[in-house]
Amino acid sequence: MRNGWTDLAASLIETGMNATDDIVPGRAVRHKGQKTSPAPEKASPSLASLGGWRALFSNPGLVLGTLRRGGAVGQDDTGNQYFEERRPSRSDGRGRRWVVYAGGARDASLVPPEWHAWLHFTTDAPLSAAEHLPWQRPHEPNLTGTARAYRPRGHDYEGGARASASADYEPWTPNA
Repeated sequence: MRNGWTDLAASLIETGMNATDDIVPGRAVRHKGQKTSPAPEKASPSLASLGGWRALFSNPGLVLGTLRRGGAVGQDDTGNQYFEERRPSRSDGRGRRWVVYAGGARDASLVPPEWHAWLHFTTDAPLSAAEHLPWQRPHEPNLTGTARAYRPRGHDYEGGARASASADYEPWTPNA
């Protein structure tokens, strides 16, 4: 039976690395004495691509921070735009990642799973939406508070009629 250390040693041997190599999560492996190639430049966003002047006035910190530090990574089917810092500022060498929601909505449930994994550093690149298995349903945001929200039988919006139970209650009426 192999444990975590033997798995690490086996992967080091397979890749030709040795114990003096630097391993940084989310970055290319750098061997001692070897220079790493710079990360590809990310496209700089424009004010128009972030929603124009209206977006600037409604959320100036997000828009100005994105214009100053953000590099565009991609966009999902609903129009949400994803960004990463052009120059990483975190102590672990990774750049911050964030999303600018389409239409000014600020609901995290609008982020599909493939981009959620990328935002939380689970993957280095966004997952492909084309690789869905036949049994997977398309992403659906949280519908609470909308007309399409789940309502059980007996809910007032569903007619209010429910099946009676064996120990059904009787409403209290004062001095009746």
